[in-house]
Amino acid sequence: MVMVPRPVKTSSTELKGLVFTLNKLASPRLTDMCDSCCFSPRCSSFQQRLSYSTLGDLALALIDGTVYEIVQGLLDIQHLTEKNLYNQRQKLNGEHQALKQDLVRKHKDAVQSCKSHNLVLLKSNQQVELESLEIRVREEQRTMDKKIVAEMDQKVIDQQNTLEKAGVPGFFSTTNPQELTMQMNLLELILKLQQKESQSGLL
Repeated sequence: MVMVPRPVKTSSTELKGLVFTLNKLASPRLTDMCDSCCFSPRCSSFQQRLSYSTLGDLALALIDGTVYEIVQGLLDIQHLTEKNLYNQRQKLNGEHQALKQDLVRKHKDAVQSCKSHNLVLLKSNQQVELESLEIRVREEQRTMDKKIVAEMDQKVIDQQNTLEKAGVPGFFSTTNPQELTMQMNLLELILKLQQKESQSGLL
């Protein structure tokens, strides 16, 4: 037996917000919501890919403002993660710079105290030591970059799962480039709607 869903009781304020949001989502001029956001060059094609049913589902998901809070929370976490990873990369760069400076200083001192008949051998050994350090630096930078990419990929998955559980249409775990672009556009749209509704006093 199929259960018929009960109609959702909607207050006049919520109805006003729903109509406002749905009108904005269905508007052929989404670009009036932003001056230079990522929708501007491809707004119409993005909008055409969303059915009116999907737009309606998105408007319903946004009606009480909870999704806005979730999205903002996810963005805050993302910014903190990006800042933390950037600081880790900068710290590693600083450590590498210090290692190189110490090695150059060590080599300079060794050359100054070296007897002339040992100078050629010393410089040869120093070159090997310098190349070894360069290899170490490149490997550590490569490892750090892989870590950064992996952590940011995990953040994307976390965002997808959180928004899917929150009932936001269009969000699910995926690595498909076109679907990722669609989700990024949806996030941008949600943020622009939040800004527009705040300005209109609906939030």
